[in-house]
Amino acid sequence: MNLTQNKENAIAFYKTAFLGNPKMAIENYVGNEYIQHNPEVENGKQGFIDYFEKMQREYPVKSITFTRCIAEGDLVSLHTHQIWPDNDEYVTMDFFRFDNTGKICEHWDAIQQIPKSSKNPNTMY
Repeated sequence: MNLTQNKENAIAFYKTAFLGNPKMAIENYVGNEYIQHNPEVENGKQGFIDYFEKMQREYPVKSITFTRCIAEGDLVSLHTHQIWPDNDEYVTMDFFRFDNTGKICEHWDAIQQIPKSSKNPNTMY
């Protein structure tokens, strides 16, 4: 496993899909199968494409910042800060499993809206 390449590919995959081109993300970074664990997204490549195409139609203006990227074995974890319309902010943690050809084949995530106030001065990202 090339951990550096997997990290770069996970970020490129996520950014490409998030910013509006999920078909290209699938073509460039996903292997023969794509197992999805997010209950809001159908399993497989087409489910991923459908979800992100709908997201782009409904929310064309959004941004993402990658704050952390960690790789170990066949897994890459991304920690992101997302800003949506009306300054609606989210923190996400995504995990991608790579196959033996260096392609993404499985995904898990956790998403949390960033509250307007906090009991501590630390950011969530």
